[in-house]
Amino acid sequence: MTTAGSPLNALTDGLGRRITYLRLSVTDRCDMRCRYCMSEAMTFMPRAKILSLEEMETIADRFIARGVRKIRLTGGEPLVRRGLDRVARHIGGHIGTGLDELTLTTNGNRLDEMADTLFDAGVRRINVSIDSLNADRFRHITRWGNLDRVLRGVAAAKAAGLAIKINMVALKGLNEDEIEPMLRWCGDQGFGLTLIETMPLGQVEEDRTDRFLPLTEVRARLSERFTLKPIDFSTGGPARYSLVEELGVRLGLISPLTRNFCDGCNRVRLTASGKLYMCLGHDDRVDLKQALNEGGIDALDAAIDTALRLKPARHDFRIDTRGQSPAVERHMSVTGG
Repeated sequence: MTTAGSPLNALTDGLGRRITYLRLSVTDRCDMRCRYCMSEAMTFMPRAKILSLEEMETIADRFIARGVRKIRLTGGEPLVRRGLDRVARHIGGHIGTGLDELTLTTNGNRLDEMADTLFDAGVRRINVSIDSLNADRFRHITRWGNLDRVLRGVAAAKAAGLAIKINMVALKGLNEDEIEPMLRWCGDQGFGLTLIETMPLGQVEEDRTDRFLPLTEVRARLSERFTLKPIDFSTGGPARYSLVEELGVRLGLISPLTRNFCDGCNRVRLTASGKLYMCLGHDDRVDLKQALNEGGIDALDAAIDTALRLKPARHDFRIDTRGQSPAVERHMSVTGG
């Protein structure tokens, strides 16, 4: 039985969870090499294996027809994908006629040249990943990043009318002393801030155990300085939000290790090569590119249905054993950040 306005073939997994949020990776490539996310010498997928713009649009159309209400464009770094503006305009054309929102997560490196284009395509809200406001530390974390350029991009996005939330991965011994300054800066700028625990995805040069900072500790520390009032707010993702009353900042916490958020999962992730992953922490996947090319829309629908039956109850992230292999071998940039 469907509710009023729901498609007859709405996306529901084996546990009865409605899937209304698609994270669509348009590329696995990135113009930074953040230490917790990537190895310095990455091997990316051959371009021939990447979804074409037409395939992305067709798959997005089908997810929207089946009840997805929000699509986030991700990467890698989505703004390095040639033709991203076209895909954004196509998907953005569904807003108000099936789709509620088109958003994007970016490292900000190319925002200064793309902000107006994104707004014109229908994007009204973006996440920008900034782990430090210290230029030297920012370059160390990202290996190649230029903080001044990113901040110019953030300013351009703000001027274009985009609402901005800063994503900051909390890294023990590296940027934990910057969490309060980042919170204050976001208050001054009118931005939201979401803190994220580092996740065991893909092999990197450093042992993530050294950098894991539980957000339960971070929240406790912040509570000594500020009034954190839990609020009933959601953007469709996994963050739990509080209002920092003294600063007027909406603070989100994404804590896959210290506070599992899987019970209400409404998300699936499509890689740039067309593989649909039902969970960030599992390797089960279905090849939508192959299904579409071999059997058209009917085969695509059947592949999506197969994927929904494979969606697990929860992820199995652990980061409490030094030197252990990551939870999954693929990097975050493969699945979509």
